[in-house]
Amino acid sequence: MNIKNIYNSVVVILLSFLNFEVAFAADETISNSNTAWILTSTALVLFMTLPGLAFFYGGLVRSKNVLSVLMQCFSLACLVSIMWVAFLYSLAFGDGGSLNSYIGGLDNSFLAGLSLGSMSGDIPETVFIMFQLTFAIITPALIVGGFAERMKFSSMFVFSFVWMILVYAPICHMVWGGGFLGEMGLMDFAGGTVVHINAGVAALVLAVYLGNRTGFQSVPMPPHNLSMTVAGASMLWVGWFGFNAGSALAADQSAGMAMLVTHIGAASGSLAWMFREWSKSGKPSVLGIVTGMVAGLGTITPASGFVGPIGALVIGILAGLICYEATQYIKNKIRIDDSLDVFPVHGVGGILGTLLTAVFASSQYGGLGLENSISEQFMIQLFGVVFTIIWCTLFTLVAIKVAEMFTGNLRVTSEDEETGVDISSHGESSYN
Repeated sequence: MNIKNIYNSVVVILLSFLNFEVAFAADETISNSNTAWILTSTALVLFMTLPGLAFFYGGLVRSKNVLSVLMQCFSLACLVSIMWVAFLYSLAFGDGGSLNSYIGGLDNSFLAGLSLGSMSGDIPETVFIMFQLTFAIITPALIVGGFAERMKFSSMFVFSFVWMILVYAPICHMVWGGGFLGEMGLMDFAGGTVVHINAGVAALVLAVYLGNRTGFQSVPMPPHNLSMTVAGASMLWVGWFGFNAGSALAADQSAGMAMLVTHIGAASGSLAWMFREWSKSGKPSVLGIVTGMVAGLGTITPASGFVGPIGALVIGILAGLICYEATQYIKNKIRIDDSLDVFPVHGVGGILGTLLTAVFASSQYGGLGLENSISEQFMIQLFGVVFTIIWCTLFTLVAIKVAEMFTGNLRVTSEDEETGVDISSHGESSYN
């Protein structure tokens, strides 16, 4: 073998080794542990809607309307999934150019440019897309509770389509997708503004716009199946670990703390609501303790990646007490028929949690620390809350008007309401 052949052989061997190293390095950019955790979290968050929220809401309505609620949750999961692939993901997390402060662009419509090797941090972008999709699914599903038992299915469908474009995608982008709220320092770890304030405000606007159910506060409207509600609430509690701890986007200390404080918030919110109701009515109700749990979870959500156990305990207790009073005020004082208490539980909880993040994220109160002073961060949080409320209110009204253009009156007829939405809208009954 001459020197030239030896040289060529050495070069081939070195190049082969280099190629191996490059390939190995590429594989190393993926964290298998983080990917596995976010895959698990994604399944948990979808489990929150199907079947968790569907069962939770389904048990709370009257038996003649249970299928309508299940249908709305199920159909919204399908609708939002297709919208997410088509353009919502691009609007929420894409580059919006000159409008990037408020909304993403359409360059990633139908997931253009996505490949098996596409990455979001150290997890596959496919996993990130799917994880964020589950948040988008549950948000309009939460709104269902505000108009339960009286909105036409066609109107709900059109409204939700428009609302996701005008409200969810922009707020999501502004907070998490590179928009101005996130850039100014708004702290929303897992969806206090994006999910809970948005859903709560939209539900309240719809409840007021549609008007109260026939017989509200004059005819008893008890939950038809509290066992179903408790089962759904239990699923929500478990699924919420994916919601909050998954938002760390890593299997690390942050995820561990988020899981711990989420559990503490749920437990303390449950007991605070139970004892407050017990002291007022003389009996602790099953409905009360599970509603308090949801209030605690919704309130700890924006703070879950920033606060410690003591902060979570205080936040949970305040959530149970304040959300209980908000529920009583809305139903009994101003007499708004938010059918399943979406605004007082999720809206008020989201507002409270977002504001309290500025306090309990501080290291002096056991939090993980603030870049600003408590007062400075509180003003940023307050601005984010007010902005989200105004944006959501305005564009929820726009979505309502668009839905009316296509479907006419949003509300079912009085005859259909009396018969029940299951039969009138779907021609089926849950119980035969």
